[in-house]
This record gives sequence, structure tokens and C-alpha cells, in this order.
Amino acid sequence: MVKAGLLLIILTIVGAALQGQQIKILTDSQRVSLRGLSVVNNKVVWVSGSQGTVGRSTDGGLTWKWMHVKGFEQRDFRDIEAFDSTTAIIMAIAEPAQILKTTDGGETWRIVFTDSTKGMFLDAMDFYDRKNGIVVGDPIHSKFFIARTSDGGNTWTETPAVIQSKAVEGEGCFAASGTNIHYFRNNDFLFVSGGPASRLHDDSGGRLLPLIQGKESTGANSIAVRNGHSRTSDHFIIVGGDFSNPRDTTRNCYFTRDGGATWIRPATPPAGYRSCVIYLSNKKLLTCGLTGVDLSEDKGYTWQSISSESFHVCRKAKKGNAVFLAGSNGKVGKLVDD
Repeated sequence: MVKAGLLLIILTIVGAALQGQQIKILTDSQRVSLRGLSVVNNKVVWVSGSQGTVGRSTDGGLTWKWMHVKGFEQRDFRDIEAFDSTTAIIMAIAEPAQILKTTDGGETWRIVFTDSTKGMFLDAMDFYDRKNGIVVGDPIHSKFFIARTSDGGNTWTETPAVIQSKAVEGEGCFAASGTNIHYFRNNDFLFVSGGPASRLHDDSGGRLLPLIQGKESTGANSIAVRNGHSRTSDHFIIVGGDFSNPRDTTRNCYFTRDGGATWIRPATPPAGYRSCVIYLSNKKLLTCGLTGVDLSEDKGYTWQSISSESFHVCRKAKKGNAVFLAGSNGKVGKLVDD
């Protein structure tokens, strides 16, 4: 009885804390889908998405400059990496796969990577500083595509045959939020896949994940690593689910405290399919998806819904504490105190 009473008190305190957080909608007036999001600091925010759309705010989301990249009006920029108010890199997924860079706030863009290989489809980028980045793409001839840059995205070099294990037929990465790959400061990486098989990959191969899998709409969508400088980092978390059944919570979230040797299922999982997850602090996490936004204050053990608004991606400022979200219909939100 004492333990039960103590648990009730703890849950009440956590619940009260979570109720102090909500999502403020900043803009939702465009008929575009936003999946790319990069928050430089508390003021500078960039987004990207369908119809060649890029948006930039330099006042913390109060006002936005919207642009359609000339010649790319029919392209879908599923990921963006910004370094300041003038410099950013965007990723056009396929037909052909291309990466572009601006150094003048989006006034002009330069193509820095193109690959017209049949089946080429880029999924996500990650940078650990202004110079060093990585991009992952779906398998070509059963091998995932990996390319890296060490000069701020000006040039990209493919890393041949980095994945020793072959991809399962139909296995790929979801270009859902630009967060299915993590690049470490020692140039190691981890990325997650989905479909018939959902696996955690590094350059030595893939390890099967416990997330729901087996059809093209299932599997892992996003990975977040807590204070990790190498892929042996103790604590990271993965979310996904089945985007064709977005309210289903079946095996949609797992975390590890031992670098992926064992996996823990949350006692209270996020409320459905989730396309992105991020650490806000060592203990506090945020995740979002088609059916809403969830917050955890206990390292991912329990989650509580804080909004029913649909979002594809959430990101915390690289320098600062501001947290933004982006989704369909040009919607941009911000995590604020109630």
C-alpha cells in the first residue's frame, strides 16, 4: 500500500509538470508538407518540404520568409541542415537525388550533389558540426547509400559498401523527419530502417529491432542519442510504428541503456505512430507524429500526450532551449510553457 501510494504521488507530480507544456501554432496557412526542420538557436529556424518550399525565421518564429527554390518547384526537400541565418543545406530525395546549399539566406542555391542512379532515394542528413555531415539513402543493389562531407556540404563522397549485411528485399529508411540517422564526432554513425525488416545499422551491419515490422508502412522512423560521442553510447531511443494505422501503439517505441544490447518497452508508450523523437535534456524527451505530440520526463519510461496536433518533425535549438515542430499544411509549432 505504501509503494502504491508513493507511485500515485509520483505520477501526480509528473502529470502536473507535463501539463505545464503545450504547443503554440505559429503558422499553418500553406498547402505544403514540411518534414525538414533545423533550429540554429532560439531565434533562427529553417524548415523545408514539398513544392520546393523553404522557410526561414530570424525572430523565433514570429515572422517567416517563405521561398520556392527556382527550378525545384516540384521537388520535395525532406531534410534541411542550417548553420546560421544565411547558410543552409537542403536535400531533394529523388529523380534525381540532389543536395543544395545556400550562403545568402536562400536567395540563391547551388547544387552540391547529384545522383541520377535508378532507385536512388535520399532519406536523411545529420551533421555533428559545421563541417562534418552524413547522408543516408535507400538500398541500391541491396546496399544502403552513405555519403559524407567534411567541408560543410560543398562536396560529398560516397562511402562504398559500408553496410556489410544486405538489406532485406523492401527494407529502406523512412524520409519522414530527417532524423533516422545520427552522426557521431568520431565519424561513426547509426541509422534505423523499416519495412519488412526494421533494423539498427552501423558500418558493420544491421541488428534487428523489436519495433513493429513486416510490411512497407511499419518500422523505425527516428533515433535520438543522449549525449553520445560514439555509437557505444549507453542511452538512445527509437520511435516508429505503422503509419497506415497511426493510432496503433503496438511496439512503436523502445529505448536502450546499453548501446542496443537490450531494449526496454515504455510502460506507457507514445499515443500512436511517431515519426520523430528528440532529447530535451538527459531525462526529458519529446516525440511527434500524425496523431499528436507526447512528452516524457523519465528518460522514456512513460509518455503523456500534450497535444493532438499532427506534426512530422520536432527539433531543439543547437544553441539554446527553443523547441519547434513542423508538419502538413505548412504548420509550424513551438513548445511553450502553459
